[in-house]
Amino acid sequence: MTEENSYEGESLKKVSGLYRDWFLDYASYVILDRAIPSIFDGLKPVQRRILHSMRELEDGRYNKVANIVGNTMKYHPHGDASITDAMVQIGQKELLIDTQGNWGNIYTGDSAAAARYIEARLTPFALEVVFNPKTTEWVKSYDGRNNEPVDLPVKFPLVLAQGVEGIGVGLSTKILPHNFNELLNASVAYLKGKKFELFPDFQTGGLLDVSEYNDGFRGGKVRARARISQLDKHTLVVTELPYSKTTGDLIDSILKANDKGKIKIKKIEDNTSDKVEILIHLHNDVSPDKTIDALYAFTDCQVTISPNACVIVGDKPIFTSVSEILKINTDHTVSLLKKELEIELHELQESWHFASLERIFIENRIYHDIEEVKSWEAVITTIDEGLKPHTEHLLREVTEDDIVRLTEIRIKRISRFDLDKFKENIAALEGRIEQVKYHLEHLIDYAIDYFNGIQKKYGKDRTRRTELRIFDTIDAAKVAVANVKYYVNYAEGFVGTSLKKDDYLFDCSDIDDIITFRRDGTMQVVKAEPKTFVGKDIIHVGIWKKNDTRTVYNMIYREGKTGPYYMKRFSVTSITRNTPYPLASEQKGSEILYFSANPNGEAEVVNVLLKPNARIRKQRFEIDFSDLAIKGRNSRGNLVTKYSIRKIDLKEEGVSTLAPRKIWFDDVVKRLNADGRGALLGTFKGDDKILTVNTRGDARLVSFDLSNRFDDDYLILEKWKPEQPVFCIYFDGDKGIYFIKRFLLENNTNIQNFMPADHPKSFIEYVGTVSGCSAEITFAKDKTGKTKDPETVDVDEFISVKGIKAIGNQFVKDKIKSISIIVPEIPQEPEEEIPEEPRHESGEIPEEGIIKNLFEEENGNSSLI
Repeated sequence: MTEENSYEGESLKKVSGLYRDWFLDYASYVILDRAIPSIFDGLKPVQRRILHSMRELEDGRYNKVANIVGNTMKYHPHGDASITDAMVQIGQKELLIDTQGNWGNIYTGDSAAAARYIEARLTPFALEVVFNPKTTEWVKSYDGRNNEPVDLPVKFPLVLAQGVEGIGVGLSTKILPHNFNELLNASVAYLKGKKFELFPDFQTGGLLDVSEYNDGFRGGKVRARARISQLDKHTLVVTELPYSKTTGDLIDSILKANDKGKIKIKKIEDNTSDKVEILIHLHNDVSPDKTIDALYAFTDCQVTISPNACVIVGDKPIFTSVSEILKINTDHTVSLLKKELEIELHELQESWHFASLERIFIENRIYHDIEEVKSWEAVITTIDEGLKPHTEHLLREVTEDDIVRLTEIRIKRISRFDLDKFKENIAALEGRIEQVKYHLEHLIDYAIDYFNGIQKKYGKDRTRRTELRIFDTIDAAKVAVANVKYYVNYAEGFVGTSLKKDDYLFDCSDIDDIITFRRDGTMQVVKAEPKTFVGKDIIHVGIWKKNDTRTVYNMIYREGKTGPYYMKRFSVTSITRNTPYPLASEQKGSEILYFSANPNGEAEVVNVLLKPNARIRKQRFEIDFSDLAIKGRNSRGNLVTKYSIRKIDLKEEGVSTLAPRKIWFDDVVKRLNADGRGALLGTFKGDDKILTVNTRGDARLVSFDLSNRFDDDYLILEKWKPEQPVFCIYFDGDKGIYFIKRFLLENNTNIQNFMPADHPKSFIEYVGTVSGCSAEITFAKDKTGKTKDPETVDVDEFISVKGIKAIGNQFVKDKIKSISIIVPEIPQEPEEEIPEEPRHESGEIPEEGIIKNLFEEENGNSSLI
């Protein structure tokens, strides 16, 4: 089938043909000329043209952005709005463009003022690193009137410093920004043959987990978090943002999560200006730590970013890694430096060549030989002949252009010729030539010095803003706010959030799992939905948490209609949702007679009353569940009696039978855990608390709840011993002397500040909780130049325990040089053994057997209870 047909001299082409021929051209244009940056200068065409235009206009003063945009349109065949937007984005990155006026706010997302109101010029860094017309390859602009660079000769890994994002036809790129100094350090390490690692760094700060960064390859990911801290017990403050989010994005997501009931806040304030400050006010009954976790789980306070390093190399897009981009950029910088040195060497040699010719021309008075010569050709020939006896030492042959330049020397210069100055000039040129040759011979060392020089000049204030940290995994079900009411119809077997006419049970989250137990011994876990049928004769409904070993269920049941009675204690740590599990017996007629759910492993005492039976002497007896081991849910349990039970009554509430819990602190994620990660804080039970002390002198007592956060700059984080005094040595900036104090903390969760000095120069020298410490004091020289001998002070003897608000005692009167604290070795407390239950290979706990005889043998028969 032909693609073209002719009608009356006109050629028509089918649409399919147009698509086939032009789509590839269009895709190539979008990829190469709009969306994807070059690996060598890290710029998209519009960015490259803006910078080239700014260099063209550069005179040291600010230019109106509107003027720069207008000049850029000579090179960029698009509208002024797109150029302005691209220029504002470059300016906000604070690296290449020195801005003046309202350039918008990267924190709030506010746009910049109109182009006619704001001004810009190139930064000294850009002028030094980005431009060099001698090493630039040029092409004609789109209209053929001007020349523009193919790539700017950038001697720096700019694409990694600024980051880039773009979407082309069939592919996209997302390279995250990296730290200025870290990039230079990595380039130096690469040139030295050492290993290096690069991780993103964002202007908005925040926290970043790069454990799955995968060197920026496609398929990797990073998790970015806002920096959230507790201002007081009812207020949280956001001071840094996750990458790609503004304060408006964050606030909208928080309000949306609040409306859905995922979190619970009172109000939110945005006080952001040049720094981020979002205040989140909480209700009195809301946990700040749990709310922080919920903000990360349900709002834009935590985002996942998938990098995709795609760049243009030559005329093709390639997918690569951040490390490979840095290596290519560093090699490119070395080649540019080499090219600059070669150009400089050539220019110096040319200068030396002509200076030598000029000296020969003047010193040998060759200019007198052309006084009587009448034709130009004869002048050239005469000078050439006059130079020949003196040009053997020159670097190259004398050309006609050289001779023409000699004829252009002014008489004034000839008359003032100073041989000594000429010799000094030539010697200086020769010294510079030797230096350039040396740099060419030691090119790698020269490149390393170049990178170090750039860092020394421009890297002073470019410290890392984003803190690298491994994030803890937040279980959304554990931090979701209880936002719905849950009901049950015991008789009919329905549970759900919509059964408002039935019995109210508790508030829960709409993502919680619900555990149910029925009279026949069947257990089932379902989602918290409006209405779910779980079976008739429900006896217990509760919220179920995965891997919960603290909640223990106590149960007495009958095996079958007429079988014996058993009792058992068990936890439910894992299940398959919506699957019924028989906990009593699969025999028909099995029934639960007594059931209790105990959130902290409590074991109560119950009275068991048997039905009248002539063979039984004692009709009533007690069962203490604490005598029973906690087993797997599938275990049969221990025999209670084979006789019929009339009823079971609760006699005494139970206490926890669980062993004290070992708690560790993982300094990497700043969280507590019971899995053995990090430093062991000790064994905790009941009301035990953790003591934290920060650099501001704030002491806090917090529970050992694993959801607690410890993001502060703490000096102490340990298990609190109520009877153990805290001692502190601090410097009073107002009085200019050191004080020491000892005090006890009150048993409450309020912040207790013990620093009486609030002068900006005040600071804590040391704070600790160990008894028997001593302080070695080294003194500074006095006014006479003498130094007092060092002293050792026993802290416990020096000062008694006083109130937390006390100033304390002056440490010493003389000027102190240093204080060293000697801490005695702390004896290890014996670890409390936490018994483990024996298990079969299948993981089930074997049946323990009959616990004991509760009845004496009578008439040769024994009743085993």
